[in-house]
Amino acid sequence: LSCVTFPLSFLFPQQSGLYEYKIFGDLTDCSPKLCVDVYMDLDFRKQWDQYVKELHEKTYDGEKVIYWEVKYPFPLSNRDVSFHAFCSLALFSGRKVWVVLARSVSVPQCPEKPSIIRVKNYKQSLAIESDGKTGSKVYMYYFDNPGGMIPSWLVNWAAKSGVPAFLKDMQKACHNYSK
Repeated sequence: LSCVTFPLSFLFPQQSGLYEYKIFGDLTDCSPKLCVDVYMDLDFRKQWDQYVKELHEKTYDGEKVIYWEVKYPFPLSNRDVSFHAFCSLALFSGRKVWVVLARSVSVPQCPEKPSIIRVKNYKQSLAIESDGKTGSKVYMYYFDNPGGMIPSWLVNWAAKSGVPAFLKDMQKACHNYSK
């Protein structure tokens, strides 16, 4: 498993402290379909993702919107985001690849909450394919602007530990998934 972070100096010239995350990893003994099922099962995610405070999907004006409140360590305020997510199986050069795309969206029925900072710029792309055996290769791109003041120790922790640990947690969740 490896995680690469890139400062976003080309998008935010004044040392914004914002990063985009690119993750490349292998989940042995977890098929691509199982990985996608675990990733997209919001109720199950509440059980294995320790950073989920609230997570649900609702339909507003015919569009499905996911609401997610993320726990932040004390003394920081939690963050939340509302977003659209799309999942599909695609063929690339004869390879089956599961693709998940997510992007923040603002909907009036999902207003900001007091004491929680709304993430207004969030995007994620996830691609999962077979490793040719019984596991999966996972590629993830992730960016959000968490708003507020995020201390450098938390940014460093996310880059070095938090983001890579996510795939390890997901692998454990795959082994415990039964649906």
